[in-house]
Amino acid sequence: MPALGHTFPFYAGPKPNFPMDTALAVIITIFLTALVTFIIILPGIRGKMRLFWLLRVVTSLFIGSVILAVNFSSEWSVGLVSTNMSYKAFSSEWISADIGLQVGLRGVNITLTGTPVQQLNETIDYNEEFTWCLGENYAKEYAKALARGLPNPVLYIAEKFTPNSPCGLHLQYRLAGHYTSATLWVAFLCWLLTNVMLSMPVLVYGGHMLLATGIFQLLALLFFSMATSLTPPCPLRLGTATLHTYHGPAFWITLATGLLCVLLGLAMAVAHRMQPHKLKAFFNQTAGEDPILEWSPEEGGLLSPRYRSTAESPETQHIPLSEASSNPCSTDRGAPQGS
Repeated sequence: MPALGHTFPFYAGPKPNFPMDTALAVIITIFLTALVTFIIILPGIRGKMRLFWLLRVVTSLFIGSVILAVNFSSEWSVGLVSTNMSYKAFSSEWISADIGLQVGLRGVNITLTGTPVQQLNETIDYNEEFTWCLGENYAKEYAKALARGLPNPVLYIAEKFTPNSPCGLHLQYRLAGHYTSATLWVAFLCWLLTNVMLSMPVLVYGGHMLLATGIFQLLALLFFSMATSLTPPCPLRLGTATLHTYHGPAFWITLATGLLCVLLGLAMAVAHRMQPHKLKAFFNQTAGEDPILEWSPEEGGLLSPRYRSTAESPETQHIPLSEASSNPCSTDRGAPQGS
């Protein structure tokens, strides 16, 4: 009989699951906070510059958040299958369930959800993660899963990614994750440099760094595709069905963002060559607003008209002196002398 209400005191209840990855939640929260802060101060910007600022900030935050989010995402390769298979070892009982596989840059995530969830007097709803980065030992995590007695479908898929598995999936996806993650970090640094340069009078170099951001994202996709295609696909047979993997949302959103960065970088390069004044006006760097400073035709500097005329004209400039300054003693000679 329960001692406290309807809860047994010595048995813990089911642990609540967070609806999404905590790393992705932190990244999305940070960038949404920055976006909300900008929207609050947006009414203080006047005229057309309000729309220009909105486009620039939203695009920049979107690119940066995507680069960070996909780096920590577990949906680079995904697969899902509905099947009937044995549930536990040394048992002849079968279950009907949906089995999902998500492969990221740092490990794999395996889900098992019964259809229906309540079967065999048990709640069949598992979400297990096995990592291989930051000093984590995948083999030890698999051994702990065996000791916990996880269901057969979870252990079967996890065993295929162990270092000693003949499938070779561990080395394949670990190499892919290592080089893809490193390339994405370089793309993130290029994105930071892009924001710095676009806030300075060096717009063409900001466009070049934006182009480099897109190129490194596309290189990351190339590394991931090449590394995952080094070995033939390993069949994952689960009962009466076979689990097949394909490129997930993280892959495709990286491809879209990389192409966007390349197109924007090329557009900035063309605009700097064809319409430099409109490009500077879009970034709130119009030269005509300040009569003291003048833009040089080459990208990169503000020159004072005084120094600009001196540098461009080889002739010596003669500065006329006034008569008062040229004859300082004329007033002294005309003054009467006292006795």
